[in-house]
Amino acid sequence: MRIIFMGTPDFAVPCLNKLIEAGHDIAAVFTQPDKPRGRKQILTPPEVKVCALEHGLTVYQPKTLRSGEAFSIIKEIAPACIVVAAYGKILPKEILDLPPYGCINVHGSLLPKYRGSAPIQWSVINGDKETGVTIMQMAEGVDTGDMLYQKAIPINIDDTAESMFNKLSDLGGEMIVEAIEKLEKGELIAEKQDEALATHAPMLDKAISEIDWHKPALEVHNLVRGLYSWPIAQTTLHGKKLKIYRTTLGKGNGEPGAVIATEPLTIACEEGSVVIEELQLEGKKRMDAKAFLIGHPLKINDKLGE
Repeated sequence: MRIIFMGTPDFAVPCLNKLIEAGHDIAAVFTQPDKPRGRKQILTPPEVKVCALEHGLTVYQPKTLRSGEAFSIIKEIAPACIVVAAYGKILPKEILDLPPYGCINVHGSLLPKYRGSAPIQWSVINGDKETGVTIMQMAEGVDTGDMLYQKAIPINIDDTAESMFNKLSDLGGEMIVEAIEKLEKGELIAEKQDEALATHAPMLDKAISEIDWHKPALEVHNLVRGLYSWPIAQTTLHGKKLKIYRTTLGKGNGEPGAVIATEPLTIACEEGSVVIEELQLEGKKRMDAKAFLIGHPLKINDKLGE
C-alpha cells in the first residue's frame, strides 16, 4: 500500500520499520521539526526522522498542518492511507478525509481509556493491571475515532512507564502491519468508542512528581515507576531535592516519610512502606541506595519530605 507515515519519538520507530519490512511503499514521512535538547541545547532531529533518512525516505517537517501547504504536498503524493503514531500534531479535516483508506492512528492504550498524550504513564501511575494498543480510524477529536484493532498486554508490578513504552512500541509495530493487511482485505470492522467509559491522559509535568508519603505504599511505588524516566518522582532530604528513580514494595510500617530500615533503605508510607533502590540528591550523581548511604548515612526515624 502507498502510505504516508507521520510520527516523531522513538515510540513510532518500530511502526515505521515494520511497515518498511512488510514491503509497503512509504511515499513520505512527516515528523516534528528538529528541536534543541540537553544542557547544551543541541539541535537534534526526531528519532523518526533519523530512521526515515537511514532508509532513504523523503522527510517533511512542517511547523503546522493548517497552512494548506502540507495538504497540497499530501494531495500530490496521493497516499492510499496515512499512518500516524505519536506525531504530536492534530490533523485537520481536509487531510483526514483525503486518503481512500483514511488516517489510521497507533495509540498506546485500550481506548476509550486514556485518550491523550500520556496514556502509558498514567496507566502505570494508576496501578492498572493491563494496557495495550488500539489501532483506530482518526476523527477530528483527540483519540475519539472508531476502533479498528486492539490487543492487551499485562503491566507487571515492576514495570515502569519506560518498560511499558518499549513493549507497546514493539506491539504497535506488529499490529499496524496486521491492521493494514486486514484493512486492504476489508476485514476490519470499525467499532465506536463508548463515551461513558472514556478517560483522559493529560501531558505530564513536574508538578505531579512530588511524593506524598501520606499515600499508601502501592500508590507511591506506582508514581515512581510511572514517572520513570521523566519527570522522575521526587521528595526532599534535609531541605534538598531528592529524586527517586526506582522503588520496590517494602516490609514494615511507621510514620509517613520516616526511615524505618537502612538495609535496605525503607521508607514508611501511610500504609506499608517502599524500599528505595536508586536515587539522586540535588547536586550529586544518580546512584543505588547502598552507595548513597555510604556518603549520606541515614538513621532510623530520619524523615523525607520535610
